[in-house]
Amino acid sequence: MNQPETAPDVEPADQQPPLDPQVQQLTQQLEAARKRVNELAHAVQAGERDRAEFKERLTRERERMVDVEKGKIAVTLLEVIDQLDLSLQSADDSPLARGVKLIRESILKQAEGLGIERVELSGRQYDPNLAEATDMEITPNPDDDNKVVLVLKAAYQLNGRVIRPGVVKVAKYVKAASA
Repeated sequence: MNQPETAPDVEPADQQPPLDPQVQQLTQQLEAARKRVNELAHAVQAGERDRAEFKERLTRERERMVDVEKGKIAVTLLEVIDQLDLSLQSADDSPLARGVKLIRESILKQAEGLGIERVELSGRQYDPNLAEATDMEITPNPDDDNKVVLVLKAAYQLNGRVIRPGVVKVAKYVKAASA
């Protein structure tokens, strides 16, 4: 009849039979290879990050150099605008003066198209980052102290960076003398 089945010899889970030395060696080699693959993968990822950062840095530097060159060209253009402003200071309403005004406005619009902005200094507090003060005017009004009263040469910016500082006359408050 049926014979009772006998359970195979089962060793406890925490005790495994000793591995063949060749299997142990292969297991160690496999672990070493996995570790080396992980190291290489991390190195490749780090290299990709470095390459991306370098590319971004190179792009920023290139944009900065383009801005510097635009600024150099703009300074020449601004000198032309200054000459036109100077010629218009004593101009009447003749056809020639109107033509010069139109040319000046056209050049200013083209400069604005390049990102060049004229900085309005008149009536503002004097800022040495935007203008150079070449003259001073005494004022009895304390509210006008250190304010720009006359712009001799306009200031210009390109992308928020001053490419040419203005030249201005600044008010200085002096208390009236008591008699």
